[in-house]
Amino acid sequence: MATRTATTQWTGGLQDGSGRVNLDTSGAGSYEVSFPRRIADEAEGVTSPEELLAAAHAACYAMALSGGIAKAGGTPQSSTVRADVTVRPDREGGGLLISTITLTVRAKVDGLTAEQFTGVAEQTKKDCPVSKALASVPEIELDAALES
Repeated sequence: MATRTATTQWTGGLQDGSGRVNLDTSGAGSYEVSFPRRIADEAEGVTSPEELLAAAHAACYAMALSGGIAKAGGTPQSSTVRADVTVRPDREGGGLLISTITLTVRAKVDGLTAEQFTGVAEQTKKDCPVSKALASVPEIELDAALES
């Protein structure tokens, strides 16, 4: 199986430092990271581990959902998956904690009822490889609905 690689170069301390994440395998991009921007309400053009994690989860879930729909006898037409990753202070262990991930899914599917689709969406939440990797996150919420 494939291995994918990203590299971060960091300079300085936590609060005053900055870094750059490079997507090495694909060469798809290089992105600035900063701790103060990581925990601020506004990102101001700087990404964070949580945003990168959200991108990975949304992409993985969308792919897995398409496979799950077909396996259940439906035909996937299109889907939009949004992942919101929430980070907060870890009151027990100190530092930060990813407390919640919310997946919002809207899909156009032929051949499945809304109830069948919801079942596939819930199963996909468990089966997606990124979901499995994130199993220690206290809560992964799902809001899934068919579009007409």
